[in-house]
Amino acid sequence: MCDKLVFDLSQEVEGSPNVFIRKDWINILDNQNQSYQNNQSIIDTSQLSNSNKYMSYREAYLAVPLLLSLSTPNTTQSFLSPLYNPASAHALGSSDYAIGLKNWFGQIIHSFTLDYNGTTICQQTPFCNMWNTFKLLTTLSYSDIITQGSTIGFYPDTASSWNYYLPNGDYYTQGGQGANASAVASLPQVGVNQNGIFTCNNDIAVISSDISSNRSSNGNRMLSNTYTENTAASATAGSSLYVGGNKGAGIRTSWINYNPGVQASSSTFYQEVGITAQNTTTVWKSYISQQVNGVAAGQSGLQQISVMATIYLKHIHAFFNMIPLLKGVFMKMTMNLNNASSTVTLGGAYAPGVVGASNATSTYITGYTATVPVGGVNPLLVASVQSGGLFSHNAQGALAGPTVAPVNAFTLPLLNTGVYYYNLSVGARMLGQIPATQVGPIGFGEGTLSKSIYLYVPAYTFNPVFEQAYLSNPIKQVKYTDIYQYQVLKIPSGTQFNNLITNGIANIKSVLIIPFYSFGNNSQVITTAATTPGGNPLVFNLSQPTPVYQSPFDTAGCGTTSPMVTLGNFNIQISGQNAIYNTQRYTFEEFNNQLYGYNAVNGGLTDGLTSGLIGYQDFLQSYCYYYVNVERMLPVEQSVPKSVQILGTNYSTQTLDLWVFIEYGVEINIDLQTGARV
Repeated sequence: MCDKLVFDLSQEVEGSPNVFIRKDWINILDNQNQSYQNNQSIIDTSQLSNSNKYMSYREAYLAVPLLLSLSTPNTTQSFLSPLYNPASAHALGSSDYAIGLKNWFGQIIHSFTLDYNGTTICQQTPFCNMWNTFKLLTTLSYSDIITQGSTIGFYPDTASSWNYYLPNGDYYTQGGQGANASAVASLPQVGVNQNGIFTCNNDIAVISSDISSNRSSNGNRMLSNTYTENTAASATAGSSLYVGGNKGAGIRTSWINYNPGVQASSSTFYQEVGITAQNTTTVWKSYISQQVNGVAAGQSGLQQISVMATIYLKHIHAFFNMIPLLKGVFMKMTMNLNNASSTVTLGGAYAPGVVGASNATSTYITGYTATVPVGGVNPLLVASVQSGGLFSHNAQGALAGPTVAPVNAFTLPLLNTGVYYYNLSVGARMLGQIPATQVGPIGFGEGTLSKSIYLYVPAYTFNPVFEQAYLSNPIKQVKYTDIYQYQVLKIPSGTQFNNLITNGIANIKSVLIIPFYSFGNNSQVITTAATTPGGNPLVFNLSQPTPVYQSPFDTAGCGTTSPMVTLGNFNIQISGQNAIYNTQRYTFEEFNNQLYGYNAVNGGLTDGLTSGLIGYQDFLQSYCYYYVNVERMLPVEQSVPKSVQILGTNYSTQTLDLWVFIEYGVEINIDLQTGARV
């Protein structure tokens, strides 16, 4: 009943004394002098340590400038059309979703190190973004996504939107088994084996209509609530449940692709109610900062998006979520950055024995590459040509799914063949090696927003009465957690595994296993009956060129795992003792007994008041996290190093790589008056 609450509220006295008399937001630059060629950013807080104010690093965040770039070949062949012309496509807005980012801006940080007054207290652990994304998925609620999602670039990928392309003919998506099967009957239906080749989760959610009839607040087409596209693709793509695309990818892209030049109709522009490009750069709003039309044999079609990304320190490392108000403290943060680039090679094909403009049947993705200098994840996401409203506008920038997903000419217009280039760089300058077939008289521009990473920290001035109370016990014990990361590679389908992960770590809190399909697991060369422009057989090399977490088509490693992974007879042993009393045989046991409730409000025990974004169906589809809490022990045991061993059976159809994260507890004592570690 609410009677007690009504009575309590009626007795409340308005107003309370102010604990602080001032709060100021202070920002400082990193030490890179606008150069991120070395894929690193270093920030020290020496300027803040001398301010004589209390800093709240729990609220602090990084403002990170990102530059996304896309270019097409600067040459063309007369039988393939049209060119990539994003600057002329405003009425359709169809190029605006051609490139985006995977879930959460923090994917740009590969590893993080924190030195506190000259002593390292947070160890450098590669792929820390994987652990941090898992924590966000199990902590946030959909209410948090409404209020914070667009700020931090976080919206979960649709768990059931994945595709798995097979090398037995099914990868001819719209042709061999779709509505136009007879039109492409001459295309080959080769049968190599039944093993899948590529996973893809890059079909963005359905776009309802052109901007001329339905405007969104961002100047682009609006996302539809109904999923009516891609039904033909579902029959051939190998997905378990196709529901119209990756809604998360579409929404995340809409947050950064404001287009100030988009045309609302033939005579008016979106600028009538929006903000101009010049003012966008003034207020540092993410937007499409360059669009250049391609010119035959001379100029690449170009598109660039300038993004201002917000990354909270508390989401990067658990230490910042536990740190008290401090003054006089000197910290040095070192971040290795996932600057990334990808190339996608397209080739044209013809019906067997026939060469000519009218007989060009398909554009094939014949290969792709991904370059991440620090070896981390690839935060870039290349949108599929099958995505919603892009279905009939693929020439404006979106590409077909993974490596061997041809597009038949009766369903979609053909793409210009050659090498397509995608790039993500921190800062205002594009980094990486640009292919020789790119650009032309008009080249890539610089980002038009910030040129450096900023750290924003709120500084508080106490009411003297409350400051005295705060300092009455000046030594503060800070308890937080850190992680180690290990890998168990090449676990064949149907086999058992029993691996010793580490010989000894003290104060272990939890163990997380993230499964991925093994890199280079499948490799075949297929010679088809289709022909190249010269009349030669079209040949595909189907070897997987990158790990799944570096694929520009796959969201694995940036929130999702590889799809449909199942581990049975699963257990964790700590110093030889089973952490799970009865070895887990069933999927619902892992979800109900271990994963559900982790990091959630009240541990998920209170109906109507909880958090977390992974449901049971998500766990079965694309969020196949295997997590076990192992922190329950006597205090005297916490300081004793213990070994960690993982056991189970790979019931998946694919060979797996397991990424193992071990969370352990750390304690330090800090003097609140000076910030010194004691």
